[in-house]
Amino acid sequence: MIAYVTVGADDMATAKRFYCAFLPALGYGLREGPEGLSFALPVPEGQRPLLPDFYVKPTFNGQPATAGNGAMVAFEADTQAAVRQLHTAALAAGGSDEGAPGFRAAYGPNFYVGYLRDPQGNKIALFASNPNEPGRDG
Repeated sequence: MIAYVTVGADDMATAKRFYCAFLPALGYGLREGPEGLSFALPVPEGQRPLLPDFYVKPTFNGQPATAGNGAMVAFEADTQAAVRQLHTAALAAGGSDEGAPGFRAAYGPNFYVGYLRDPQGNKIALFASNPNEPGRDG
């Protein structure tokens, strides 16, 4: 099980504005401290987390943060409408478009996805794969 995912950022205020544009809508809470931003889903008392936490941190070595070539973090939304809304909100909060929300021929018929880059250049996917919504072929 993946416990957490971390991306680097040089400007925490800019990163906070971007990630707060969509992660709270997906249920993530924010804890902010001198070590950066920590986003986590609520965990009932006495249970372990089922999904990974997501951290935005300054680099440990003090060098500028860089995006990984081929690295991407994907967040699941409940509906296609939510993907569109959150993609738009993330763009308005300083992200850049890497692929408008929609279906992709290379993926399953219910996989609806939009791609972004955060202000630091990290690639983010927002997707829904709800079988109760219309699929690519229907």
